[in-house]
Amino acid sequence: MSGIELIATSTFGLEAIVAREVKDLGYEDVTVENGKVAFAADERAICRANLWLRTADRVRLKVGEFKAITFDQLFEQTKALPWADLLPENAAFPVDGKSIQSTLFSISDCQAIVKKAVAESMKKRYRVEWFKEDGPLYRIEVSMLKDVATLTIDTSGPGLHKRGYSAAGSEAPLKETLAAALIMIARWKPDITLVDPLCGSGTIPIEAALIGQNIAPGMNRTFVSENWPTIPREYWREARKETHDRADYGRELDLSGTDISSDLIEVARKNAAEAGVEEQVHFQTRPLSELSSRKKYGKIICNPPYGERLGNLKDVEQLYKQMGKQFKKLDTWSFYIITAHENFEALFGKKASKRRKLYHGNIKVQYYQYFGPRPPKR
Repeated sequence: MSGIELIATSTFGLEAIVAREVKDLGYEDVTVENGKVAFAADERAICRANLWLRTADRVRLKVGEFKAITFDQLFEQTKALPWADLLPENAAFPVDGKSIQSTLFSISDCQAIVKKAVAESMKKRYRVEWFKEDGPLYRIEVSMLKDVATLTIDTSGPGLHKRGYSAAGSEAPLKETLAAALIMIARWKPDITLVDPLCGSGTIPIEAALIGQNIAPGMNRTFVSENWPTIPREYWREARKETHDRADYGRELDLSGTDISSDLIEVARKNAAEAGVEEQVHFQTRPLSELSSRKKYGKIICNPPYGERLGNLKDVEQLYKQMGKQFKKLDTWSFYIITAHENFEALFGKKASKRRKLYHGNIKVQYYQYFGPRPPKR
């Protein structure tokens, strides 16, 4: 399986961040498209990409791509792909599908045809008429986009935002992948103070701690491709050893999260402990009205309620006004706020230095960035 192509899928708006992460791992042959970043790699990259990518949704192995406007074309070209080189005889291979602006718009039909074509392809190698599918999972996806079929296999299993530390307890949890992206867009560095005054279950400060100590986000979880016989276990051992070798556990950080809810703060502390960063993040029950810092420079990154699903819209708008007044006291700090509220700047009382359109789940949001003065060089 050397000389393979991987696809790191992405939330719309984060493709450039994911591409930067892929290049930082040493993979230079990168192609960026809407919702995905493709890159040339090898088997070891499956392990490393899953363990290290903070902002990608999952990592997929590309098997083939071709134009198909009839079901016969979809069947024959899928059958011609080297499935038996990738899937063992006992592989479980369910097929997912999606179709956008394509002649073959019936997703269920596309799934059924791909499933049959893969089975027919494998029969040639294994010389059996029926597959038990009681072995390792190879979840196939057929994606139809403008009559082009892309066949991939999921190497991740549960999405990469499943770091393994989050507990239930937040009304509107921020995906860990998006939280990491917010921190990266804000260009936060480990020597900069970071505060989330509306931290909820603590995702933003926890992700900052993982970034600050260079702890791989997938270090404490498993991936579906770890069970694939086509990837030597030695590769996974090497990749996991790399995560430990590169971690900087002794790096001191100035991170804090506060929230008016003591229950959420308790959840945040438990999450930090599960992530192994409880010593790096200070969580405290505190209302927004008591926001303060003795540090002259720092960054606030937060995800306040939007007023769409949570609470009352008037309460949320009042909160934004209060944020404007409180943040103004930290006049040498930089602020980064994500929200779907279209009148946020007017309520906050200041026009953002920069805005970036992102998606929080299915909600279109803006990331408002307020740049403070640069700290003097040491």
